[in-house]
Amino acid sequence: MGIVSTVLGFFGFGFGTFLGLLIGYYLFIYTQSSDVKDPDIRPLVEQDTTTLEQMLTEIPLWVKNPDYDRVDWLNRFIEKMWPYLDKAICRTVREIVKPIIAEQIPKYKIDSVEFEELTLGSLPPVFQGMKVYSTDEKELIMELLMKWAGNPNITVAAKAFGLKATVQVVDLQVFAAPRITLKPLVPTFPCFAKIYVSLMEKPHVDFGLKLFGADAMSIPGLYTFVQELIKDQVANMYLWPKALEVQILDPAKAMRKPVGILTVKVLRALKLEKKDLIGSSDPYVKLKLADDNLPSKNTTVKPKNLNPEWNEEFSFLVKDPETQILDVKVYDWEKVGNHDKMGVNAVQLKDLAPDEPKVMTLDLLKSIDPNDARNEKSRGQIVMEMLYKPFDEEMTNKFGDPSMVEKAPEGAPPDGGLLVVIIHEAQDVEGKYHTNPFVRLLFKGEERKTKRMKKNRDPRWEEEFQFMLEEPPTNDKLQVEVISSSSRMGLLHPKETLGHVVINLSDVVSNKRINEKYHLIDSKNGRLQVEMQWRASSS
Repeated sequence: MGIVSTVLGFFGFGFGTFLGLLIGYYLFIYTQSSDVKDPDIRPLVEQDTTTLEQMLTEIPLWVKNPDYDRVDWLNRFIEKMWPYLDKAICRTVREIVKPIIAEQIPKYKIDSVEFEELTLGSLPPVFQGMKVYSTDEKELIMELLMKWAGNPNITVAAKAFGLKATVQVVDLQVFAAPRITLKPLVPTFPCFAKIYVSLMEKPHVDFGLKLFGADAMSIPGLYTFVQELIKDQVANMYLWPKALEVQILDPAKAMRKPVGILTVKVLRALKLEKKDLIGSSDPYVKLKLADDNLPSKNTTVKPKNLNPEWNEEFSFLVKDPETQILDVKVYDWEKVGNHDKMGVNAVQLKDLAPDEPKVMTLDLLKSIDPNDARNEKSRGQIVMEMLYKPFDEEMTNKFGDPSMVEKAPEGAPPDGGLLVVIIHEAQDVEGKYHTNPFVRLLFKGEERKTKRMKKNRDPRWEEEFQFMLEEPPTNDKLQVEVISSSSRMGLLHPKETLGHVVINLSDVVSNKRINEKYHLIDSKNGRLQVEMQWRASSS
């Protein structure tokens, strides 16, 4: 009887459960309102920000922020190149990590740690936007938003005490906002010497971790702990203003930084040619270092003298002693018209032994061309003493730092110094009749000019001017004017002003260096980039 009641009870429970579910289903279906409300359809422009973000969770950054540009071209490029980038990046990682591991494992009594598998998978990262900053320094700054949901296979094996443990990273996701700075920009391919990588915010990193084949992230509390640990460690190392620095080129060679100083003492000239009608000449010497944008350095004029003595000394910064040449030219000064060239010659710096003075007697030639038959004629000689003194490594590195300001040269007034003005470039300058701009500097009654750039609204000069002063120019002003001169000889509109600016020099004295873009007065959109340095004698 007990068995029969048990069987009947079992069937009764099953039948009752089935019947209850069936009745509940029909009640749920037939008690719902048949009056369906029409959905609220409105244009996207009428939606508020919160609703839009809920509807479109993956809005690209270039849509939300107009400062960011689309980089579809970059994503397509990376997609095509990813199989090759994967191998190159993994090879570089192995080369970087291998010596680090070899240095660290003896401390923990581990026999070896190596990659069994290292591949970034088939899915490349995606960049959702890029912002480029414009600065007055020689650098390029880019900010990107990167999202990478990859399928890498990274397996690391460690051996110790005869045992082997493997750790595998899978299902990696990285969301980051890196700032990439390329600086300094140099005239050597790839046109930048270093890459600096910073993170503008803590990155989001998510991944699976398999230990001995089991999912280690399923351990309660470990997932959150590892994520926060990685975020904090990465932020401590690379969160802006901290940065990862990667050197691409040797800055000293790429920037052609000065590596030494050449001292030239012009002693005398012998048996010069007679250029004047009265049977004499008024000679002076012009010296210029090849591949140097600075103007030539001239001796004084010795009137009516065919065997002049100068004993004047000049200094030049040397950037490449193996290839640079010192051009030597002797001219006859004329009060009216062009000065007559009396002779030329050149000295290769590689012929000078470092730190050893050398007195040289050079024949004056018609031209530097050794095959020129006119060089056989005697035009006199010039005697000079030359000394090339290389910088030590510390001094060479200082010249690569744009924030470093040199001291005033020897011979500067003890209470004064040297004011250096560098005219870099102008933008959006335009004349009414012509646009052939040059810059005129006016300081304490002294006028300096850059060369004229023909038909150029965005000229670049990169010319340097120096003013030796008896005292700091704390209360002085520098007048800078951009002028366009006609390229044709004519009486109508030979010159026209494109804009000007007056710069107070007190800030230059206090800050030692200023590099700014100034909006030109009387110009619609014109700007002029001027760098100024104050090199004090007592600094």
